[in-house]
Amino acid sequence: MKWFWKGLRNYANFEGRARRKEYWLFHLFNGIICFILFILTVMIVSLFISGIMTAEGYDGYQVGYIIGYGGGFLGYVLILIYQLAVLVPSLAVNVRRLHDTGRSGWWILIGLLPIIGAVILLIFYCQAGETKENQYGPDPKVNVS
Repeated sequence: MKWFWKGLRNYANFEGRARRKEYWLFHLFNGIICFILFILTVMIVSLFISGIMTAEGYDGYQVGYIIGYGGGFLGYVLILIYQLAVLVPSLAVNVRRLHDTGRSGWWILIGLLPIIGAVILLIFYCQAGETKENQYGPDPKVNVS
């Protein structure tokens, strides 16, 4: 979890390098948090839709259905807000990871190409970083903080 917090602390730092461990653990914990938010959203909707948390309304219409779908919408809005909050830190750690492999951060734009761009970026992210100092800074494995 320390790598996730390190990525959040360096939220707008597009300079320097990020080793593979920082990159993958940041995205792992980001995915876990999104998954937990999604499960909570599904549980809220399920409780309301199943009738456990419903209330009889006008003409026997169950208000729970309306609240359930509204709760689902609220859950998805919370996920969206969370994703927007970690957008810049995520981009920063991606750019720093590309710097570690000796590439410019502009390579991230290749991800806009359908499928092939994502595959190329995945290959770049999986590659070992340069062991010597490059134009983006010293080797982060040597300068572990």
